[in-house]
This record gives sequence, C-alpha cells and structure tokens, in this order.
Amino acid sequence: MPPRILVVDDEENMRRSLRLLLSDLTHDIEVAGEGREAYDLFARRKHDVVLTDLRMPGMDGLTLLQKIKDLSPDTPVIIVTAFGSIETAVDAMKEGAFDYVTKPFKEDEIKLIIGRALRVSTVLTENRVLREELEGKYNFNKIIGTSKAMLDALSLAGEVSSTDTTVLLLGESGTGKELFARAIHYNSPRRAGPFLAINCAAIPDTLLESELFGYERGAFTGAERRRHGKFEVASGGTILLDEVADMSGAVQAKLLRVLEEKQYERLGGDETINFDVRLI
Repeated sequence: MPPRILVVDDEENMRRSLRLLLSDLTHDIEVAGEGREAYDLFARRKHDVVLTDLRMPGMDGLTLLQKIKDLSPDTPVIIVTAFGSIETAVDAMKEGAFDYVTKPFKEDEIKLIIGRALRVSTVLTENRVLREELEGKYNFNKIIGTSKAMLDALSLAGEVSSTDTTVLLLGESGTGKELFARAIHYNSPRRAGPFLAINCAAIPDTLLESELFGYERGAFTGAERRRHGKFEVASGGTILLDEVADMSGAVQAKLLRVLEEKQYERLGGDETINFDVRLI
C-alpha cells in the first residue's frame, strides 16, 4: 500500500504546488484548505504523514496537531510556517510536531523531511504491530494435541485461515478458543493487521456498544471527544468476540445488522462507516 500524505494549507496555489512536488513520493495525497476539514479527513482515513500550515483561519495548525496526536500519537506532523512565526513552530515541536519548514522553502528540503517522516512512520507502525503480537508466535503446530477431535479441529482451522469468512469457535472454557483464533489470524492474509480480543462478558452492556462502534463527542455525559470503536481500530485485521452469547439481545441485534451490511454509525453520529474486519 502506498504511503498516504495529508497536505493542509489555506492557499490553493500552495496546495497545488505541494501535491505536484510530492507526487514522486506517493500518488496517495489528499489536500485540505483548513484545519477542520483536515481533521475530518484524517479521522476517516489515517495518513502516514501530515504536512500542515501553521497560520490558518478557523482551526490553526497547532490545534490540528494536538487533535491528530490525540487520535494517532505516532503519526508524524510537519509544520509549515512563515519566518516570523518560527517561535510558534518551536512550541509546536514541544507539542509533538515531527519537524517544521519555513516559507519560502526549498523543494529538496521539504522532500527530504517528508521522506524521513515516512520512514519513521513505517518503522513505528511495524514496531507497534510487533509489540502487540509477535507474528509467527501463534502457529497451528504450537497447539498441542493428539486426539482425533483436536487433529480434526486443527485441520479445519488451517483450511479456514486462508479464507476471509466469519468463524464460530465452540468449546468449554480453557480448551484454547483464543489460541485457535490467534492462529487463524496469524496464518491468514490479514496477518499484518491488528488482532483484537474482546471479552463480551467482562464489559457491561451499557459500554459494550460504544467499545465496539465508538462514539462522537457529546454522545453521552463524559464523551468529551470522538472515540474510534474496535471495528474501526481493527480495520484490515481480525476481532475475536469472546463469550458473544453474553451480549444483551439489543447489542446482538445491532451486531447482526453490522455484520450483514458491513457498515455502522458511531454512537451519537450519523456518518456511515464501512469496515474491513474479520470476525471470530
């Protein structure tokens, strides 16, 4: 997948110039004319690097930086600033900006900085995935068992892993259902994506829906900012819903509709979100 770059500037000529300049780094470039638009684009579709002007009407670059860091702390954000606002750009770096570029800038300079940011973004993404789960740790040959029932289950799980179908695992507590689920994920085409296990019995019904589907700011008391649900976070990967039968009937009904339509809305929102998640 080519790297995704988000360019934010309130001057149309600057947006056009930057898109053209960065086209040899990637063809996946999105542009926004102000901070709020950029934030909405980023929230819907994560970018590997964000390049933003500092001084913009409405939401400025510093506020955009803070909001992006709330959503994705590892995403490099590069600040573009005029000479007179370098001090503010330095403050932005204290807030987590990757680097800053002064206007007018040299083409080679900005391409060098963005290229470095893309490399850092790649490494951070790879390290995050490796930290959460070491790929290859969960192999079918590490599930020990010699009975015919276990060997049959392993054979069937191996066949299923190469598909993208929803999987139902049945078994008593302690028989290794989560181990099977992880093995299916790490031997599937989704192995590079995240694997999230959710114990439905351990989360109250009132919280489970927001945990799965996320919520918008103001959806309920205490919802001070948008939160992405597990279906959004696990995009491209796998979700294991453990003890799914302990969900309330209302949440099960919503989950069924989500699985049938492959889309949902966050609590308190009306934006339709399409997802790409395998469910076990």
